[in-house]
Amino acid sequence: MWRLFYSLLLIFSLPFIVLRLLIRSVANPAYRARIGERFSFFEAPEIDKANTTQIWLHAVSVGETVAALPLVKSLQAKHANLRFVITTTTPTGSDRVRSLFGETVFHVYAPYDLNFVLRRFLKKIQPDLLILMETELWPNTIAACQRLGIKILLANARLSEKSALGYRRIASLSRQMLSAVDAIAAQSQQDVERLVALGAERNSTAVTGSLKFYLETAPHLSDRNHEAEPFLSVRQSGRQVVVFASTREGEEAIILRALSGLMTLPDAPLCLLIPRHPERFDQVAALARQQGFAVQRRSSAESIAPETQILLGDSMGEMMDYYGLGHIAFVGGSLVDTGCHNVLEPAACSLPVLIGPSQFNFASICRQLETAEALMTVKDAADLTDQLRLLLADPDLRKRMGDAGKQLIRSNRTALPQVEARIAALLGLAG
Repeated sequence: MWRLFYSLLLIFSLPFIVLRLLIRSVANPAYRARIGERFSFFEAPEIDKANTTQIWLHAVSVGETVAALPLVKSLQAKHANLRFVITTTTPTGSDRVRSLFGETVFHVYAPYDLNFVLRRFLKKIQPDLLILMETELWPNTIAACQRLGIKILLANARLSEKSALGYRRIASLSRQMLSAVDAIAAQSQQDVERLVALGAERNSTAVTGSLKFYLETAPHLSDRNHEAEPFLSVRQSGRQVVVFASTREGEEAIILRALSGLMTLPDAPLCLLIPRHPERFDQVAALARQQGFAVQRRSSAESIAPETQILLGDSMGEMMDYYGLGHIAFVGGSLVDTGCHNVLEPAACSLPVLIGPSQFNFASICRQLETAEALMTVKDAADLTDQLRLLLADPDLRKRMGDAGKQLIRSNRTALPQVEARIAALLGLAG
C-alpha cells in the first residue's frame, strides 16, 4: 500500500523533478545533459551472461563513488569475469566515476525509482547483484530486484539518528525494504542497531567498518597538480595554508567572519576556499570580494599573488591536491546542518582537522578522530578563529594531530575483506 502511494506520488512529481534539473542546469549545464539516462534510455554494452557476472553498484555522488573505489578495484583484480555498472545521481558523481574508473566500468545515471523505468533498466544491464552504497534505499528498485532474484547488498551502510527518525515515519515501507536486503555491511554497531530496529534481519547484518578508511590507496591522492599553477606557487610561497573544503550555502559567510580575525596577523595564512557545488563558485567569489578579501581563482591558472588572501577552488576532482598544500583543514557542511563531508580525506594527508557541530554523516568517524586527538569541533565563527590561531601558532600540535589521524586510518582498515567475503557468498564466487 505504502509503495503504491509512493509510486503515484513519484509519477505526479516527475514534471517537477525534470523542471528542477533544468533550473539547476542554468548554473551547471551538466544537469540537463543525459536526462534520457534517468529514464533508462541508453545503449548498454553486450555481455556474455553465461560467462560473466554483472554487478550494479549505485553510488549517489562523489563521496560514495570514492568509497567504492577500493572495493571495485580489488574485485576486478581477483575476478576476471566480473563486470560493473556504476550509477550516480549527480553530475559531480558522474565525473568522478569517469576519472577514477575510466573505461573499466559502464556508467550511466541511476534510473528513476519507477517500475516502468526500472524494468527497462534491469532488462538492459541484467545484474546478478545490486550493491547500494551507504543508505541509498529506493522502494521500487529493491522490490524489482527481489522479484527478479537479484541479490542485494547494502555496503558501507550508515544510518544517523536523524535519518532513522525519518525512516520510522514510514515504518512499514522501511521494514519492507530492509527485510528484502540480503546482506548489510555496516560501518558501526550503532548503525546496525538502528537498521535492525527498522526491519533489517540481524543475522544478515554485521559491522565491517568503513571502506572510506581505504582512501589513501586511491590514485586521486597523487600530487599531479603540484607542478602546475597556482599549486606550484602556493607550495613555494612559504605561507601557511588553511583549506576550507566542501563548504555549503550559508557556511562561507561564517567562515569569512572567522577569517577577518586572522588577516590582521603579521603572517596571515593563505586560505583555500572550495565550495561543494560548482554552480556556487561565482556566488562565493563575489561574497568574499564584497567583504574586502583579495580573491584569486584556481581557474585562472596564474601564480598566486603575494596579496591574495583567498584562493577559490573553482575546480572539480582536485580536493586531495588542495589538501596536499594545506597545514590545517576545515571540513564543510558542518557549520550548517548538513552533517559534514569526508573528514578522512584531510586526515589521510596528515592534517589537523577542524569541523563544525553538524557531523551526522560521519558521526562515528568524527568520534574516533576526536578521541585520537586528530580533530577539533568548533561551534561558531569566533571559536573557529580561536582554534585556527592556536594551530597556526603551534606546529608541534599540528604535527601531533596530523600523525594521530593518519595512524587512525591505518589501524581501521578492516572493511574491505569483510565486504568482499559477503559479495563472494552472495554470488558464489571462489575466494
